[in-house]
Amino acid sequence: MKEFPLDRTEVRGNFKHFLTIPTRWSDNDQYGHVNNAKYLTFFELVIMRYLEVDSKLDFDAHGVKCFSVENMCRYIQPVKFPDTLSAGLRVGKLGNSSVRYEVGLFVEDQQQVSAVGYFTDVFVDKQSEKPQSIPDPIRSALSVLTFD
Repeated sequence: MKEFPLDRTEVRGNFKHFLTIPTRWSDNDQYGHVNNAKYLTFFELVIMRYLEVDSKLDFDAHGVKCFSVENMCRYIQPVKFPDTLSAGLRVGKLGNSSVRYEVGLFVEDQQQVSAVGYFTDVFVDKQSEKPQSIPDPIRSALSVLTFD
């Protein structure tokens, strides 16, 4: 699987799926830019929107749920209301029971990435909460987001 730098050199072409996210006035902090904690919310939004809405996956139907075990955000340039973001998504690593989602946030019409980061999720059995292989329909949807 191709590896990407997750730094200021990221470009839109390094991502497979995009979601437009308008910032809200309430996202700004007292310094006039989007609060750092909001970036992880944006990351989670593009991931969950892809899985549950765009791919129409029902984790309950497959007897699994996900636990986020690690995340990271690297802030490159500030974002502020009323910016509209283009959140790029790819899968950086697809294991037996885990996936690493990688995200790049771009202010609309800008080529320079504003933030990059990732979430690592582990798939677990819904009842026992023990790690479980990613079910085939979910794996197929995740594979679409990989670069070979």
